[in-house]
Amino acid sequence: MWDYPRPPRLERPARTVEVRSGTLVVARSSHPYRVSETASPPVYYLPLEDIAAGSLVEAAQESFCEWKGLAQYWDVVTAVGRIAHAGWSYPDPDEGFEALKDAVAFYPGKLDCYVDGEVVRAQPGDFYGGWITDEIRGPFKGEHGTEDW
Repeated sequence: MWDYPRPPRLERPARTVEVRSGTLVVARSSHPYRVSETASPPVYYLPLEDIAAGSLVEAAQESFCEWKGLAQYWDVVTAVGRIAHAGWSYPDPDEGFEALKDAVAFYPGKLDCYVDGEVVRAQPGDFYGGWITDEIRGPFKGEHGTEDW
């Protein structure tokens, strides 16, 4: 994880990624995007065509990434209710990240996320959305003692 580049690296790994809310499959993709950045676990972005129709509602929140640009947030809607700010995307990404234009990342702390069937652990902290699997080693931004990174 510490050998991840700055600026981040955008890849198209041969992985199967799934996002669920309980038993409901919100998204499933065999061709996700993966963004790897120094000091953070990777984040997976799923193409819009792999996200269940009607499961996303635009949220009134934005943030800015120095590499990818202005982020738009999404609520996930299920039959049980709405999960606020459960995902984000870059509708007009900066140069080098254009492939993310029609893809959404999800917070594994708000939804059940899987990479090749492995349960993902959420990156610590409310802001970060990294996906921790057994192959990823920390420490990570967001953990206690990393406030000044």
